[in-house]
Amino acid sequence: MVTTFRGLPRTVWTVFAGTVVNRIGFMVTPFLVFFLAERDVTGSDVGYVLGALGAGNLIGPAAGGLLADRIGRRPTMLAGLLGSSAAVAALYVAPGVWTMAAAALLMSATGMMVPPAAYALMADAVDASRRRQAYALFGWGVNIGTAVAGVLGGFLAARGYWLLFAVDAATMLVYAMVVAARLTETRPARKPRARADDGIGYGVVLRDRLLLALLPLLGVQLFVYSLTEVALPLAVHDSGLSPAVYGTMAAINAVLVVALQPFATARLAHLPQLRVQAAGSVLIAVGVALTGLADSVAGYALSVAVWSLGEVVVAGIGAALVANLAPAHARGRYQGAFSWTWGVARFAALTLGVTVYTELGAATLWWSALVAGVVTAAGVLTLRGRVERRTAETQEQEQAQEQAEAEAQEQATAQKTPTPEPAAV
Repeated sequence: MVTTFRGLPRTVWTVFAGTVVNRIGFMVTPFLVFFLAERDVTGSDVGYVLGALGAGNLIGPAAGGLLADRIGRRPTMLAGLLGSSAAVAALYVAPGVWTMAAAALLMSATGMMVPPAAYALMADAVDASRRRQAYALFGWGVNIGTAVAGVLGGFLAARGYWLLFAVDAATMLVYAMVVAARLTETRPARKPRARADDGIGYGVVLRDRLLLALLPLLGVQLFVYSLTEVALPLAVHDSGLSPAVYGTMAAINAVLVVALQPFATARLAHLPQLRVQAAGSVLIAVGVALTGLADSVAGYALSVAVWSLGEVVVAGIGAALVANLAPAHARGRYQGAFSWTWGVARFAALTLGVTVYTELGAATLWWSALVAGVVTAAGVLTLRGRVERRTAETQEQEQAQEQAEAEAQEQATAQKTPTPEPAAV
């Protein structure tokens, strides 16, 4: 690990540490259905609360990316963490379905404000050649925390759901304190020329044709990956296996990612990112498709191992690609658009994926996922030349800006230094 991520600045390591702590407490959402059942929320009422939770995953990234560019990365992260902590407490004490839905909406929306701001902050702190490692470290932290949360959540839930809510809210507050104490604002100054073509809100993103070509391809790949969280439990159930088998599959995924991520990142860091991303996406699609052939614990374990390897291969690349395309003054909104794409993919997996599985048959879903993964990987490769040219241009602009800022700082320092008076004769 030390060799893989050596040289990353303190900012990245601080975000990593805060993320691990925060994700260790990420237990309310995975156990939400069980909590609702204990509160006698069943049937269509469960759908209202879960739908609100999903809607927040679409609202939060857009708001977080915009605020990261407008008020700063650090204030946006603090607002998201404090707001989400308060919403977790509100969800626990909510007296009815609609108040639960409102709290769930607020919890997911404020929580999802944090990643775009964190991604933009890391892009500010790391040059283009190291951003993939920075984002891979971030993802590694998410998986470490999630693996611990999976074990801890079941233990705490057996002793009272209030413990899940208390730990979740507390870890968000701890992360907020880390942000307040250890992070400094990194938002680049906006130049007058940038203001002229910035547009309102996400106009700068919507005018970027290359990004608009890339994001849908990444979105389909993220949809395929999200099926591992949505349709895999259905497949395990339909095979007549117990819920514990799905827990075992989640554990296999967590162990593989945590163990292999540093080594894979080190091995693949110097290869062309788009080629690596395409290969990893195909691995994920193949692993997901193998789910359709599995009917035993060993079969499901094999499918999980394959798509977990793909997950390790692509880690950090998507966010790095988007960061390298973004002008400095719009990094928050570019990462907001990427995180929003993630939210749409997961929402589509929950709705379209489940519908295809139940209405058209499991085989249709698994083979469609394979075709979609392979086709979008090929589509990403067609953009390789344009992406590499833009990345090079953006990197040159960043280096020129850094040099200009350094020269301005030197001039300011020279002007503040008093000129010594000539010695008296």
